[in-house]
Amino acid sequence: MNELSFLLAPRSIAIVGASEDFSKVNGRPLKYLLAKHYAGAIYPVNPKYQRIGALHCYPTVAAIPEAPDLAIVALPAPLVAQAIADLGRRRTKSVIVFSSGFAEIGEQGRRLEQEVISVASSAGIRLCGPNCLGLINAFDGVMATFGQFAEGETPPGPVGFVTQSGAFGTAIAALARRRGIGLGYFINTGNEGDVDFVAAMRAVLADPRITVGAGYVEGLKDGPGLIALAEEALAAGKPLVITKVGKTISGARAALSHTGSLAGADSVFEGAIRSAGIIRARNEEHMLDIVEALAGCPLPQGRGVGIVTQSGGAGVLMADRAEELALAVPVLSDATQRKLREAIPAFGVAANPVDVTGQFVAEPRLLHDAIKATLYDPEVHVGIVWLQLMDAYVDTLVGIFESLKAECAKPFVVSWVAAPEAGLGALRRRGIPVLRGAEPAIDAVAALANYAEDQRFWQADGKARKALRETEAKRHVAAPASGVVSGPAAMKWLNDNDIVTIPTRYVRSAEEATVAAAELGFPVALKIESQDIPHKTEVDGVRLHITDIAAVRQAYAELARNAQIHCPEARLGGVALQRMAGAGAELVIGLKRDPVFGLVVMVGLGGIHVEVYKDVVFRLAPVTQAQAGRMLDELRGRAVLNDTRNRTAVDRSALERLISNVSALGAASGNRLRELDLNPVVADATGAIAVDWLLVMD
Repeated sequence: MNELSFLLAPRSIAIVGASEDFSKVNGRPLKYLLAKHYAGAIYPVNPKYQRIGALHCYPTVAAIPEAPDLAIVALPAPLVAQAIADLGRRRTKSVIVFSSGFAEIGEQGRRLEQEVISVASSAGIRLCGPNCLGLINAFDGVMATFGQFAEGETPPGPVGFVTQSGAFGTAIAALARRRGIGLGYFINTGNEGDVDFVAAMRAVLADPRITVGAGYVEGLKDGPGLIALAEEALAAGKPLVITKVGKTISGARAALSHTGSLAGADSVFEGAIRSAGIIRARNEEHMLDIVEALAGCPLPQGRGVGIVTQSGGAGVLMADRAEELALAVPVLSDATQRKLREAIPAFGVAANPVDVTGQFVAEPRLLHDAIKATLYDPEVHVGIVWLQLMDAYVDTLVGIFESLKAECAKPFVVSWVAAPEAGLGALRRRGIPVLRGAEPAIDAVAALANYAEDQRFWQADGKARKALRETEAKRHVAAPASGVVSGPAAMKWLNDNDIVTIPTRYVRSAEEATVAAAELGFPVALKIESQDIPHKTEVDGVRLHITDIAAVRQAYAELARNAQIHCPEARLGGVALQRMAGAGAELVIGLKRDPVFGLVVMVGLGGIHVEVYKDVVFRLAPVTQAQAGRMLDELRGRAVLNDTRNRTAVDRSALERLISNVSALGAASGNRLRELDLNPVVADATGAIAVDWLLVMD
């Protein structure tokens, strides 16, 4: 049994504080339950009434004749804790608290809320809210809400929607209804005293009648829980689409490393969900575009898009947007183009995008044949059909698309601009996604392709993930002392754990420096060593390409002097003397402990300008080599890893292995590791090696 089954699918519902005035917050749930023909028992509780309509009204919770599966509490905030205590004694299984006046109003409200949570927990009651709109289970007529969405039709459908915002969530639900997207569940989690977004969505996706999950998120308490949920959803083949607001950098407070300063709340969130196949929507309309496509289409087997339009301009616009989103608009095969030329007028275009012109109005069959030929091309994996207006031809077009859906295994969506309402409704009733414009159609198709790719990758990488986790569970890593770890200690820790660093000697005099330089071989680099100077370039503490003994002595003296000038209180540990790295691509690889998601690994284009370019990608640690490869593929400047005019491509395998090893080391270090920067890591055709490092332990 689902852990929230008594909340989502109760066999009986008590309404504590029920009113006979169906216009009030405490009267609406009863109105909706009756109107939507809820089949279970309903127990209004209010000493003011003996009856509400045809229902007996009970003076107290204790007077209810059975333990209700669910109780709705619609009382002033100061009375809620006592009501829940009474419900606990009556062995109620779950509670929804509509009441506001809790943590959202300040300290006094927080104390009240904590009391409510404590009472519910002690009684073994699952709590939704407080300060929430409640929920709807449209399959079973459970209208445990006072929200306006329940006023209209609430036909069940394959989409489960969970929202942290009541008002905005209601607006999204209303938009879904206008589009004909059936919400099997609508849940508002409110202040999340117990049941949070993750728990609610997990319960919703466990229902076999739900095939797509959608959510609106403002903040998360349980990042690892969200990722675990996403992995379960991937395994079940149920896409999860989320709109999250709050793109702040609050998570980067007091960061010492580049990784820490770039690990803003949103950048970590983006990387975390990307690793688990969650689809992120920009806004509510984008979310519903994606949801509609996912609910109505099989997944494409690749990224090739076939575009059929009645306007050449719309085709070009879509082709441009497709390229921006890394979709392919393939050249159609000769065989496909021959079929198209047979189907469309001579003044049409048989390339991709295909322009059938307005001639299909006179010959509807040519549109059918053109779309079918395009979809059958081996390089096309998903189709888009663009139309505008066509009020007089609704029945003809609906018949064409219905026929194509039956004949073609590949997915397609319709982009119908200024479409007649009759056409929209008819297509949606037949499960054919129909979107409002060219760009929304491409965006929705990109989400389809990305999710399909994520699911295939997840399945292919399963053995590697399992092996990595098993290795991590057996691994024990001794951590250095707390705070900023000295360069020598950090290097030893990295080397002891299979992270290769460039040959380095730590010296405390110019004489030692000259000996070390002779041992390593010229050219060399010198860097000031101090736990109090995490970023050496900020104090002019680096000298590169030193080629002789005299220059080594001079560089040593300059570094010591600069450290004294810029940071007179700094503890100096001498100078790090290193063999100069060869020419290669410079990257940064880092670790950071995020307060919501835990340990994350970052990869980006490195060097001193990493915080300027901010070309970085985050994932939850640890990552497999294949996951590391996908991180590299997401970098905007990834071309520097390939063959260039004067440099051969880097050893991708070595670089991916290093990223994976760093992430695994961090994960095995427990909660002690706070931040790690390897910057730069120099990658070339022979491998990848860390040239500088900063390690911070708690």
